[in-house]
Amino acid sequence: MPQFALQYAQVQQHIQQACEKSGRAATSVQLLAVSKTHPASAITAFYQLGQRAFGENYLQEALDKIEQLKQLSIEWHFIGHVQRNKTKHLAENFAWVHGVDRLIIAERLSNQRPENLAPLNLCLQVNIDDQESKDGCRVDEVADLVAQISQLPNIQLRGLMVIPKPEHSAAFAQTKQLFDQVKARHHHPEQWDTLSMGMSGDLDAAIAAGATIVRIGTALFGARNYNT
Repeated sequence: MPQFALQYAQVQQHIQQACEKSGRAATSVQLLAVSKTHPASAITAFYQLGQRAFGENYLQEALDKIEQLKQLSIEWHFIGHVQRNKTKHLAENFAWVHGVDRLIIAERLSNQRPENLAPLNLCLQVNIDDQESKDGCRVDEVADLVAQISQLPNIQLRGLMVIPKPEHSAAFAQTKQLFDQVKARHHHPEQWDTLSMGMSGDLDAAIAAGATIVRIGTALFGARNYNT
């Protein structure tokens, strides 16, 4: 716990300093703690420190943790690639889904979102630098997808998510430019307010470019544990 408290304070300070350097308020950037492969006990430790938003990549692992921690008021984000057979569980258990890259996925999430829950927040994942190994829609598909997805009920299309190549910090500015360009195609432009970009190694560049959610795992939890 003392180590987690130190790491949490260091990450928060890093975000604050990056915001100050960019002339932004620290409150304009949300810290998303990426807890994939780490145990529920670690999530509880950060929750006790004040963290509320946690991101998971693997559905079954996430569902297990959601059940274990159901007594806590956690805002769960799914940040992995979304397949068709996952949408029902995502629609029923998460507040945010960051990995949407096709209209059919958004339609399924909209149709499967329970009526008693608030609209599901979505980010459109963009393959901003055309990496063959990365998921996400193409840049030239974004405007049409924004126009189509933003019309769906039971969801709110909030913005874009990217995972650029390492050392390609210019991709963050390109994403912000794209974000601004396609806003006019959104049927509810007041909802278009999120740039999910930046991780432990590149959050400075992401915040400088306008990130509103930074996805931090290693700097908080330490190295990933794939044996759990």
